[in-house]
Amino acid sequence: MQMSTLDKAIHGAEASGKLLASSVKNLEKYLAETRSSVAVAAVSELIAGEQWTELNNRFFQTLAFGTGGLRGKSIGAIVTEAERGKPQPMGRPEFPCVGTNAMNEWNITRATRGLTAYVLDHFARSGQTGRLAICICHDTRFFSREFAELAARLIVEMGCDARLFEGPRSTPELSFAVRRTGAQAGINITASHNPPEYHGYKVYFDDGAQVVEPQASGIIQRVNSMTGGEHQAAAEPGQLVPMGAEMDEAYMSRLETLPLEPERMRRPDPLRVVLTPLHGVGGIIIKPMLERLGVLVESVPEQDVPDGRFPTVKSPNPENAEALAMALERAALSNADLVIATDPDADRMGVAARNAKGELVLLTGNQIGSLLCWHRVNRHLHLGILTPENAARGVIVKTVMTTDLQKTIAAANGLHCVETLTGFKYIGEKLRKYEEAIPEGLRTGYRDLSERETRQLRLSYSSYYVFGGEESYGYSGSDFVRDKDANSAAVMLAEAAAFAASEGTTLVGLLDRIFSEYGFYFERSESLTMEGAEGASRIRRLVASYAESPPKELDGSTVVAFQNFATEEIHDSEGDLLPKENLLIFELQDGRRAAIRPSGTEPKIKFYFFGRALPPVGQRFDSEQLEAVKPRVIASLERLWETLRTDAARRA
Repeated sequence: MQMSTLDKAIHGAEASGKLLASSVKNLEKYLAETRSSVAVAAVSELIAGEQWTELNNRFFQTLAFGTGGLRGKSIGAIVTEAERGKPQPMGRPEFPCVGTNAMNEWNITRATRGLTAYVLDHFARSGQTGRLAICICHDTRFFSREFAELAARLIVEMGCDARLFEGPRSTPELSFAVRRTGAQAGINITASHNPPEYHGYKVYFDDGAQVVEPQASGIIQRVNSMTGGEHQAAAEPGQLVPMGAEMDEAYMSRLETLPLEPERMRRPDPLRVVLTPLHGVGGIIIKPMLERLGVLVESVPEQDVPDGRFPTVKSPNPENAEALAMALERAALSNADLVIATDPDADRMGVAARNAKGELVLLTGNQIGSLLCWHRVNRHLHLGILTPENAARGVIVKTVMTTDLQKTIAAANGLHCVETLTGFKYIGEKLRKYEEAIPEGLRTGYRDLSERETRQLRLSYSSYYVFGGEESYGYSGSDFVRDKDANSAAVMLAEAAAFAASEGTTLVGLLDRIFSEYGFYFERSESLTMEGAEGASRIRRLVASYAESPPKELDGSTVVAFQNFATEEIHDSEGDLLPKENLLIFELQDGRRAAIRPSGTEPKIKFYFFGRALPPVGQRFDSEQLEAVKPRVIASLERLWETLRTDAARRA
């Protein structure tokens, strides 16, 4: 279709109400800037086929560069012949999805130019000399390598060095690489555990954590000022610097310092683990790392193959039982002690462990986190690293959506617990704060110090980070990585499993010991998916409805407290003001809680539910009492979800 004909068709569709005004505006901008024959052909095909919903979904907005980066579809619900192009390996389209609301070269270009321009300006103002650098990492998704190489070219053209991993690597290794190389920023091309058609672009700053304020707003402003078209190159370009095996070994050397009692892992009868990276990058570090520590690791061959289709699972999300099905089958055949699953970028970890009957049991994200939290706290105290004199400097950092069991464990053992908003970037922000609290003269070369040396500095002058995590299967046990880390989590889990075995129990048995002492805590999360432009509008309306008219009663229990994190000033336990966020929390008279928030990365509205049963003061649950309270708490949360689901349907 000729441009004049195409322009006439676009405006005709707007006049007849088939295309939104915003879609038309973005269509014209996109076609003018990309000057792409593929874009023209794809839009022409969709118009000829009267695919107005698809066109509106692709163009009703420009993909928003949020505080963490970008997330959107790289493969449309309808793949045009122009996008399909020449046959590609694994059946992927030759070209990514055309659209302003899609992950493609146009949005990668805008984001990278905006980030690089901000980095150049920010560090020039701070007086930093020498050439700046940005590290780049990517996962195994379709278009990952192309997007990463495009970002690297743009960074070099603008006068910065681009440190690009030679192949797919995990999100936490990017965080480590930013810190180790002294880079000013990092980019990870990944959509984490999202379905195959999605892709993303995550941004990190010089501390190795995802960007937070004030950098986030500054970067967003620069990105929004950029176009996706041609751009003037710098007079002196940067260099492309590859990263690979040397960085892997440096990272693994630090991971090796995580176990507090590594001798427990080298048993005559080794711990046996079945590992599945779900077609992603998890096996690159975890398998050799665990083997180095004395663990026998068996992979799921079908899922050990990098594949952006994720063909053996409905979704490459280790939170879902279905994603672990093949690993569970293999573990049953090989009599493995544990199943470990990681998402495609290896920042999340799912687990199945054996109970006393030898059955493999799936653990929730909160249960995994509580096991790791308790084990880290317990062994720090047992080994005298934490003492009655310094325990108050030990800190557990968790999100507000994570189980209160971890808060209880911290308090009972003399540590303090800090709650952040959802998102590991806020935990990373706390780690930066703790590092900067060390006197400036003593923290010189901090990143080059050993774990023992940095621990002593933090215990003496600041807060010592013992463990952190979030309910969505993300965990961390040190500050040499400033993001959730499935590689670290696998090491910590293996050590906890070895400890449980030395105590004559399993991880599931150890969890029951924790419940007996501190109370049975149980949580569940649910979500409603609402796709496209209309879905986004419905989510906004639903959140607004709960904010403006919160329920007074849920499942027969009075709502005794209501917090709106978008409008109230809420401080954490250290006195720091939490950023505003679309999050609503309802506390019920019977002790249960419910929370509602729109997802920041997916077209979903999420619901969280919290329940507990506590033993009498100064006592523990015996095994019969514990088994009696479990179904009662679980059933109470099921009723709470049914109540809110019905209410949400009515409001929507």
